[in-house]
Amino acid sequence: MVSASVAALLLAVVTAPASAQCGGASWYALTSKTASGERMNPAAMTAAHRTLPFGTKLRVTNKRNGRSVVVRINDRGPFVRGRILDLSKAAAAKLGFIRAGHTRVCLQRS
Repeated sequence: MVSASVAALLLAVVTAPASAQCGGASWYALTSKTASGERMNPAAMTAAHRTLPFGTKLRVTNKRNGRSVVVRINDRGPFVRGRILDLSKAAAAKLGFIRAGHTRVCLQRS
């Protein structure tokens, strides 16, 4: 039997929105096909993530300057240790890290 306080805690965990995932991000501007089969468009607001389903929309926030953008997952990656997302050049520009090449971000499903 589960106590009322444990049941309330379980309900809060199940119904709470997913917490943000934070880590490194970089950008890429290829013109080849993505893992989803569509052609990579550097001007589109898209990103690569290792496991999220294609089509997932994420709000990505640059932790260094507070800028955020919504992107759609259409590729797999990144394949660099410590990075959780590869963004299109357009998304990186909106987030303000083109020159740096990489930054720290937090992700939330949009």
